[in-house]
Amino acid sequence: MRIIDVLSVLSTIAGLPSLFRTAQTWINRVVSPRRPPLAILLFCLVCLTLLQGCAGLAVSEAKSRDDGRLLGELPMSFRTMGADHRFSELSSAAVAEQLRTLRAGESLKILALSGGGAGGAFGAGAVAGLTRSGARPEFDVVTGVSAGALVAPYAFLGPAWDAPLLEAFTGAAGDSLLQSRGVGVIFGSSVYSGKPLRQLIDAYVSDAMIQAVAREADKGRLLLVATTDVASGEPVVWDLGAIAKNGGQSARTLFRDVLVASASVPGMFPPVIIRADENGLAHDQAHVDGAATLPFFVPPALLRATGMPGAHRTAVFVIVDGSLGEAGQTTRLTARAILSRSIRVGLNHLMLTRMELTATTAQLDGADLQYASLPTGYPLPDIFDFSVKIRRPLFHYAYDCAQAGRLWTAFPRSDNGDGELHRMARMPPVPCPADDPFFGYFATR
Repeated sequence: MRIIDVLSVLSTIAGLPSLFRTAQTWINRVVSPRRPPLAILLFCLVCLTLLQGCAGLAVSEAKSRDDGRLLGELPMSFRTMGADHRFSELSSAAVAEQLRTLRAGESLKILALSGGGAGGAFGAGAVAGLTRSGARPEFDVVTGVSAGALVAPYAFLGPAWDAPLLEAFTGAAGDSLLQSRGVGVIFGSSVYSGKPLRQLIDAYVSDAMIQAVAREADKGRLLLVATTDVASGEPVVWDLGAIAKNGGQSARTLFRDVLVASASVPGMFPPVIIRADENGLAHDQAHVDGAATLPFFVPPALLRATGMPGAHRTAVFVIVDGSLGEAGQTTRLTARAILSRSIRVGLNHLMLTRMELTATTAQLDGADLQYASLPTGYPLPDIFDFSVKIRRPLFHYAYDCAQAGRLWTAFPRSDNGDGELHRMARMPPVPCPADDPFFGYFATR
């Protein structure tokens, strides 16, 4: 291969055609044809020097709280913000005690929204459909992870915010979410640029939203979103209501950054750097997708917040922005298809485990649990296809099922044996979540 051909390939990979033209002229006029290795070496050094500018920053090693127990067994705490604009850790037990005082004699209603990539449109449609059905509760606690974190503020704020929820999850803005970083992939921290995701979320996290969240937080309601700390590898649960109330001029920026971090799939989008105080010292932390450690979460202490029998039992609603089962499908042997399929399968297994753990805990604590999940028969081949042609039908599918009262499956399932399953077998190929036979089996096994 001629030296000019080598330079052409290198400059194309680097995305620097102008540099190639300059190098070509220099080689033709200055460098002797008998010494091409030197020219190649010099050009490669220039390319590497330029590419180093794309390299990501390292994060300092963090001390893990792991003491050998499983993640689900560790006490959960919330990162909240005080009136002094400083962060502190508040135990979920202390929060549960506050709720017990505020909601004395009342049932506590908790909504948990999971991760799921493009499947977030399912959760968005379900929330809006519940409004139309007239059966949407005012949730005392809303938790969100990844795509579910983006739905969570709208679910928290109530029906008045259904219109912007519809726009956010069915509009065309998400079509350009995956923007390649080109040669930055080599030294950077992600395949895709984080700028489109940040701009998309920034467009919907308005000052009006921050003010509305702050007002609801003043009533004692909780909006919680999880991220994963890159250095420690542990989940961090952020109290967004406290940030909205006490964040001052930085409230909107910090609120947005937490949402971006929670939705930033590791390797696909870059980590988000959030400045936090720890032990009186301010330092930068890198955070990524909360679903890396928590596919969804219901703080166990909150299940016991009211702890009263009958009508005052805690009611838990979980919306899974994906499927708890996994149907076989043809997968193209490309890097993106394999990555998408692997993440989806892994997330499904984590989701199933988390659901079983949550259901068991709810039963032990006397709480009622209902969940909704995307049926395995629903055609969602790529959870990272954020095009409107995928999101819009999924939104309306969930909306229609929720409006028709066919969204929830209860734990334990209260079907009347074979007759109910036989009726479900005659449903259309993609039934509503409440009509899927797998969910009935899963809830009773």
